[in-house]
Amino acid sequence: MRYPLRSVILWIGGVLLVVLGGLHLAVTPHIVQFVRQSALPGSVDFLTPPMLLNHVVVGILLLPLGFLTAFAAPYATRGERWALMVVRATALTIATLPPVLIGLMGARYFEAVPFLCATIIVCIASAALLVAAFWPSSRAGGHSLS
Repeated sequence: MRYPLRSVILWIGGVLLVVLGGLHLAVTPHIVQFVRQSALPGSVDFLTPPMLLNHVVVGILLLPLGFLTAFAAPYATRGERWALMVVRATALTIATLPPVLIGLMGARYFEAVPFLCATIIVCIASAALLVAAFWPSSRAGGHSLS
């Protein structure tokens, strides 16, 4: 993989994670409405706080994860160890999300447009990050962890 392409792929993967974090936070208010419409009245007060907490925590954590990945992109492409660790840890972590989402959630949730958009973003980011993060370094003097 050519030097600039690898850096761009890692950067775009990081940006997609930031977008996903923003999307996660943007749909958080809709969680309350969803719970109110779907749960029994006595369950709403019990279910709403943990669902909101989950959405906020995940959304907030995706923001720096994406930012760090985008920031580390040019350094990882040059083979710097710290940056390779960042992009590879991110790539492996994000790669677990699509199979876990599909396995745990089932197909019925993919009818919701925000959920489908988030899943597509995760799949694209996952594939791009895996390829770019683990592609062998071809630059002389670059340190590789592979």
